[in-house]
Amino acid sequence: MKRYGSVIGVREEQKAEYKRLHAAVWPGVLARITECNIRNYTIFLKEPENLMFSYFEYHGTDYAADMEKMAADPETQRWWAVCTPCQLPFETRKPGEWWAEMADVFHHD
Repeated sequence: MKRYGSVIGVREEQKAEYKRLHAAVWPGVLARITECNIRNYTIFLKEPENLMFSYFEYHGTDYAADMEKMAADPETQRWWAVCTPCQLPFETRKPGEWWAEMADVFHHD
């Protein structure tokens, strides 16, 4: 299992919509997340800064293939199309990132 953390902003004018969407995530999107070996997935929101932190655990053996599978899913693509306008990515993110990945510097069970 590998832990992943990432951050992104949420647009002030879209924050209520983002919360509404995530209060009732589409069942097909949730099923695809599970099929792609992601567990313990959480998104936190820090207000008033409008900073979102995502955490999940990957339990598969081929992360790249599972992420390609998720990205190819039509329902997930539709979900991203409604969520993406709400998000404000960091200018400092790496090429190819939307949510900026974070380094794991400490963990305790």
